[in-house]
Amino acid sequence: MSHSYSRVAIHLIFSTKYRHRMITDEIRSELHAYLIGILRHLESPSIRTNSTPEHVHSLFLLSKKHALDHVVEEVKRGSSKWIKSKDPVFADFYWQLGYAAFSVGQTGIDRVIEYIDRQQEHHRTVSFEEEVRALFHRYGEPFDEHDFFE
Repeated sequence: MSHSYSRVAIHLIFSTKYRHRMITDEIRSELHAYLIGILRHLESPSIRTNSTPEHVHSLFLLSKKHALDHVVEEVKRGSSKWIKSKDPVFADFYWQLGYAAFSVGQTGIDRVIEYIDRQQEHHRTVSFEEEVRALFHRYGEPFDEHDFFE
């Protein structure tokens, strides 16, 4: 076979350091566009990207040319550098060190898109910490809060 094909959907979640509420309404749509642009540059197109004041959800197709950790590192590094350049108020902006990434089967993509779209509404009643615990539980992954939350 001369051509390779890959379609691996990833649901990525990461937060601001210490979950500081730094993603303001004024910067949110620009940040989403920037994150989507980084993913596009890495040949890992975004299916859906959304955020709350303290964290980001992105559903994207992982490039067959890049490892997941490289894509996440570039997304976080590039967007952190960019947001710091936008305004002195963001001088102390940092992402958390870790992230959560879960594979999504083709039949689950629409459900994850809806979930990502409803983040603002969802977090009126559920904290980020509760959300992450539930996601780890749903995916059957062991979860060490000390390692994930900083």
